[in-house]
Amino acid sequence: MATIDVNKLKMGVTYVDDDGQPYRVMSFDFHKMGRGKANIKVKARNLMTGAIINKSYLSGGRVESADLTKTEMQYLYSDEEKAYFMDPSSYEQIEIKKEVLGDDLEYLVEGKNVWMVSWEEKVLGVELPPSVEMKVVETEPWIKGNSATNVYKPATLESGLVIQVPLFIKTGDTVKVNTATTSYVSRVS
Repeated sequence: MATIDVNKLKMGVTYVDDDGQPYRVMSFDFHKMGRGKANIKVKARNLMTGAIINKSYLSGGRVESADLTKTEMQYLYSDEEKAYFMDPSSYEQIEIKKEVLGDDLEYLVEGKNVWMVSWEEKVLGVELPPSVEMKVVETEPWIKGNSATNVYKPATLESGLVIQVPLFIKTGDTVKVNTATTSYVSRVS
């Protein structure tokens, strides 16, 4: 298996730690101390359990690369316990427990394709794009003269996600949402 120099551990990189579990780097910090070796501090999420660890590595060290498999799947629907996906080429359907998807489920829209991420035949979740487009299904109407500055109001999107949007957004509009911050980006025409 390939190895990665710990100096290359940047946000989004996946690797296998000493415990044999895959991790995705959430943040990193590089410290160079005087004449000694540099110290790389990493905050990473365990892709199997969801636990977050803080770990330090000495410069020059190596970790194993996590060979993740990505498969394009179509999100169908979800019930109380599971989410259902279909392979668009073979029409094979699979079900995944909602706990595996976590908060990512709020960004999934029925009928849209997503990338399913797996490691050693075990599904770890989905890979979200930087932003998604969703339709506003409920928001309060805007009354002209309601504000003098940038004011936001709550809007419920088609997935059930509630975000803050500008006053000019109305029910039926399509908006772009940043998946990293769960914030409004723009209105889509």
